[in-house]
Amino acid sequence: MTNILQLNSSVKGAASRSTLLGDELAGRLLQQHPGAHLTVRDLVAQPVPVVDHVALRALSTAAADRTAEQQALVAAHDALIAEVQAADIVVLGAPMYNFAVPIQLKAYLDAIARSGVTFRYTATGPEGLLRGKKVYVVFTRGGVHRGTASDSQTPFLETMLGFLGMTDVDYVYAEGLDMGPAAQAAGLAAARQAIADLFADQAALRGAA
Repeated sequence: MTNILQLNSSVKGAASRSTLLGDELAGRLLQQHPGAHLTVRDLVAQPVPVVDHVALRALSTAAADRTAEQQALVAAHDALIAEVQAADIVVLGAPMYNFAVPIQLKAYLDAIARSGVTFRYTATGPEGLLRGKKVYVVFTRGGVHRGTASDSQTPFLETMLGFLGMTDVDYVYAEGLDMGPAAQAAGLAAARQAIADLFADQAALRGAA
């Protein structure tokens, strides 16, 4: 059975356009993989605490020596890691807030990045251990940033996901969403077309196989 993990990071709730597009992309995946299991994690409704000195102390303390509070914190991180380890496909909604990913998403990535578990250092450099996954990232932006110096999101996620071993990544962009009704409609239409193209390409590849 195919496991799909959808991660939503918008603070806008039902009004979120990254979640809307992520839902549409996940819907196509469910059609493509009958019987797949979809897990949806809302990183705003279920926030992951930022990694601070308390978390670092808990993670660096031997399991037998941890306090009850430290055990609970590590267990919460372990659950997040187990969830992404079990996923075959990850759908990540990433709105742009002040030229960066939401802090809720950054906290999640910090929580699942654990040396010896999701990555390791070798004599030739770091090696990601979350390999063999397909990842789709849906970006939503109020302005137009793709391919410009103001797009810090794409290189950050490309680096972070790659560091963890997730290198098979497709990006979908919905831009200009706060530049007026016409621009918003065009931005959403472009994103939906990009999603349609991704699945059309995959269908063509399956047909040729």
